[in-house]
Amino acid sequence: MTDPRRRLPAVDALLAEPDVAALVTAHPRGLVVRAVRDTIEHARANGGAAPSEGWGAAVRARVQHLAAPSLLPVINATGVVLHTNLGRAPLARAAREAMTRIAAGYSNLEYDLALGTRGSRHGLCRDLLVELTGAEDAVVVNNAAGALLVALSALARDGEAVVSRGELVEIGGAFRIPDIMARSGATLVEVGTTNRTHLRDYEGALTERTRLLLKVHRSNFQITGFTAEVSAQEIAGVARARGAASLYDLGSGLLVDLSSWGLAGEPTVAEALASGVDAVAFSGDKLLGGPQAGILLGRRDAIAACRKDPLARAVRADKFTLAALEVTLALYREPERARAEIPVLRMLTEDVEQIRQRAAALHKDVGKEAEVVEGESEVGGGSFPGAKLKTWLVRLSPGTRHLTPDTFAARLRGGAPPIVARIADDRVVLDPRTIFPDELETVARAVRAALDA
Repeated sequence: MTDPRRRLPAVDALLAEPDVAALVTAHPRGLVVRAVRDTIEHARANGGAAPSEGWGAAVRARVQHLAAPSLLPVINATGVVLHTNLGRAPLARAAREAMTRIAAGYSNLEYDLALGTRGSRHGLCRDLLVELTGAEDAVVVNNAAGALLVALSALARDGEAVVSRGELVEIGGAFRIPDIMARSGATLVEVGTTNRTHLRDYEGALTERTRLLLKVHRSNFQITGFTAEVSAQEIAGVARARGAASLYDLGSGLLVDLSSWGLAGEPTVAEALASGVDAVAFSGDKLLGGPQAGILLGRRDAIAACRKDPLARAVRADKFTLAALEVTLALYREPERARAEIPVLRMLTEDVEQIRQRAAALHKDVGKEAEVVEGESEVGGGSFPGAKLKTWLVRLSPGTRHLTPDTFAARLRGGAPPIVARIADDRVVLDPRTIFPDELETVARAVRAALDA
């Protein structure tokens, strides 16, 4: 029997077909050629069977797939405010506008307009960070892991860095504190145990090679029960007495106190600096609500060492990050304005009655195959571990259409724009806390389409 794969068309033959040739007028020829090759290879992998929709339609679909951007805006209906997989903090309108403005042309990224000479990007957000936090100096790099890497390299390279075993955390993407420390050139010295570390443990670990004492805030998990840990203030005191540096890896970067909204236990940047440590490191795209960035604040000599370290150039922030971060920080000059205009702060402090009203509106547009129920949202992003926020959910019931929750959720993700929901108690639920008001109509339309598909 002849192998069906022998009858597959040649690339040139498919390109000559009128409906495929027409694609070249709207798309780059190289893209269409790749689509043709991919379509033929897909048929070959399936035993040589021609596409059921026809070669022309199959190639057209592949062209559309290849031409579409892979990074897409999505609607977050999960209720997880700082969803790492969905890009963490959405930016304030002013921050988005700042990025667009800087993207349109040239900028003074590293140019001193007053002197007409080379300048430094490190000064662009420095003054605002100093103003808002009271730190002596500040520097911005591309993310928090980069900030930690630079600080360890500058303050502990070729020496020992002491840290509690209970603080050797793993963050997203399987990045671990010990791995970052090893890359920095510092030698890790573990003290204490997983659940209990005392001041004497740090004191007993100090040697002539000790360069740094590190405090890591456990922002993405909790240890409860028989526990003990040493405060940043105590660690800073021991380090200072022995001529070593101290570093506080704060994590989330909370600039304002959110305890009035039931969110307590996460140290603020001001509290971390008040402990007396030499440097504090945290993220820009978590509780701060800005772009991905790593921020280092602290004593002038410590931050100067970080700024001069060769790794600082390798992980420096780009012009878009600095533009968005500067505008976001400026909003914090007026805390109430920051809470209203920075999406993360607005979502975390929103009155639950407003969420209920949006849930009711969404329920009305979706129809009878949904109901409004009480539920819980999460902060996410390794912030406020264990904290739950009261919310109202739109619970969908596609059972009458013989749709499983997984199938229904997949249909929502496959839409334009994709909608990412969550499954709870074997039902698909939508949390309006993380659905922007102007997205409600889009979500309702997508749910109806997924039900009827």
